[in-house]
Amino acid sequence: MPLAEDHLLTAEIHPIDIVETLAEYRAWEFDRVADDQIAMAVEGQWRSYSLTLAWSGADETLRLICTYDMEPPADRMAEVYEILNLANDLVWSGGFTYWAQQNLMVWRYGLLLSGGQIAAPEQIDQMIQAAVSACERFYPAFQLVAWADRAPDEALKLAIAQAYGRA
Repeated sequence: MPLAEDHLLTAEIHPIDIVETLAEYRAWEFDRVADDQIAMAVEGQWRSYSLTLAWSGADETLRLICTYDMEPPADRMAEVYEILNLANDLVWSGGFTYWAQQNLMVWRYGLLLSGGQIAAPEQIDQMIQAAVSACERFYPAFQLVAWADRAPDEALKLAIAQAYGRA
C-alpha cells in the first residue's frame, strides 16, 4: 500500500493525523498526546528512539524531536559538545543538541509548511526516517567520546564511514 493514499491528500488532513497513519502503517508504538502532538517509539539497530511530532499552527511548523537517554560523565561534557558541533556540520536537515537537565541526546527538525501547504505522507515518513538514521549514524561516535575517552574527531570517523549490509 502506498503511503500517499488519495484520502490523505486533502486540505482538511491534519499533519498529526498523517503521522498517526504512518505510525499504524509502520507498526510503531504511539500515543496521540493531543490533537497537535503524537509520541512514538521507533526501534533502531542500536536502541529504541522516542519521537515526538507536534504541529504549531501559529508558525505553521511540524516539529520533530527524536531523543534517547545519555548521561555522559561530567568530565567528558566538553568533548560531547565538541562532537555534537562536528556532527552538526555533517548533516543538512536537523541537528543534534544535548539536554543536560533531562540527560537526553536530541535530534531536532522543523518542517515549515507556511501558506497552508500540506505535507505529503512520504515527506513526513522521510523526515522520521532521517531522524532515526542520523541518531543511528552518530550513536557509536557519541558513545566513544562519552565512555571510551576517544577524541571527538577520531570517534567521528566511525560516523563518516557508512557501512553497507548487515552483520
